Amino acid sequence: MVIDVARSWLGTPYHDQASLRGVGCDCLGLARGIWREVVGDEPFPIPPYSRDWGETGPREVLAEGARQMMPEISPADARPGALILFRMAPRAIAKHVGILTAPDRFIHAYERLGVVEETLTQTWARKIAFAFLFPHPSSI
Repeated sequence: MVIDVARSWLGTPYHDQASLRGVGCDCLGLARGIWREVVGDEPFPIPPYSRDWGETGPREVLAEGARQMMPEISPADARPGALILFRMAPRAIAKHVGILTAPDRFIHAYERLGVVEETLTQTWARKIAFAFLFPHPSSI
């Protein structure tokens, strides 16, 4: 179900801090929209964030937030349907979000491209820092 919902977002334009299928979203907005469709209401509001938020501070903000509502798994154990968090630079905090759709494919919202499904190349795979499972609605 997660993958079908994620694919329904394909083609959604990139828009910073948005989370509306077909209208606009960023990578976090994509994950939020999928959560709403698969699990239900978002458990807490997401505060506004700057475009450079991932370059500042030592805290793993995305991972900490995901841990509050999703079971964490090892990235090596991530299977299709898992939420994956990427470090875009070595020793940086994880700041990009995607949904694994196959062992070698994922969906994400990328600036200038919008929501796309693409190959999980070795370059992308090496950047995966965290993985989480969407809970079943009755388990939250």
